[in-house]
Amino acid sequence: MLGPLVPGLDVKPLIAELRERVAEELDYELEAASQRAHAEEYAQDTEIVVPEVVHQSDQILITEWMEGIPLSEVIADGTQEQRDRAGQLLARFLFSGASRTGLLHADPHPGNFRLLTGDAPDGPPERWKLGVLDFGSVNRLPEGLPEPIGIALRMALQGDAMGVYELMRGEGFVKPTIEMDPEDLLDFLLPMLEPAQVDAFVFDRQWLRSQAARVADRHSPVYELGNQLNLPPAYLLIHRVTLSTIGVLCQLGATVRLRDELEAWVPGFAEDPEPEDGAEEGAEAEEGAGTGEAAEAGEATGTGEATEAPQGTEEKSEAAETSA
Repeated sequence: MLGPLVPGLDVKPLIAELRERVAEELDYELEAASQRAHAEEYAQDTEIVVPEVVHQSDQILITEWMEGIPLSEVIADGTQEQRDRAGQLLARFLFSGASRTGLLHADPHPGNFRLLTGDAPDGPPERWKLGVLDFGSVNRLPEGLPEPIGIALRMALQGDAMGVYELMRGEGFVKPTIEMDPEDLLDFLLPMLEPAQVDAFVFDRQWLRSQAARVADRHSPVYELGNQLNLPPAYLLIHRVTLSTIGVLCQLGATVRLRDELEAWVPGFAEDPEPEDGAEEGAEAEEGAGTGEAAEAGEATGTGEATEAPQGTEEKSEAAETSA
């Protein structure tokens, strides 16, 4: 049914992927294993709390109780400090989880998170933590988030339209039968990447509505281009998590340093740091000094090569001079 409406979308693999993920959500053994992996990894974390699994069987899963303010309540009437802290920690957890556990929590619903103020309900916000529940839906990413995501984001922000186009085609977002202008693709993507273009971004419902309206306008070239794009099955849950997280952040009205989280946790987003000038000069000076020493040693031997006199040669030379 969706094929004629979205010609760029390869539907059958997506349906198969969805079926498999839904089946996993009903498996308490898998859910318990995912929660235990997160609980172990974040056990000593000062910002993220994952309750331990107490008991699990085929039909029941019991975890430790966790007090806290549901994100739904923070969305409804939380202070701005609560909104900002919850939003920052939500982004941090969802981007760090894949790197730290090899699993991506794939159900970022407000009901699955708690703001834990503990013994500091009045702040400072830096003492508040984020509690995480419900690990029934996860994406298994042993190597962390795919590096092409970070590379494509970085190239898009740098204005490399052709680079983005070629990478997305290689990853299957643009099928071989589809042709599009790389600059049009970049124009389609950049407004959505606004949160990554600044140090801190204010997520709100108005921004989200404007993005939705832009891609849903049937009379817009953006709408046509969007329908030409494919969603590879391997990126299905990543796509779901990204959109859902943005939705929650906009409901919170949180100011979030998203770029910091991308640089810290998304492979390929941050460029490899170039050596500092001082370090390069130091290396050159050290190399030059070594070469100079070798040259001096070579001159001393009269051969132009850095050699060491055989043991006893010097003694024999002195004896010969004395004899003469």
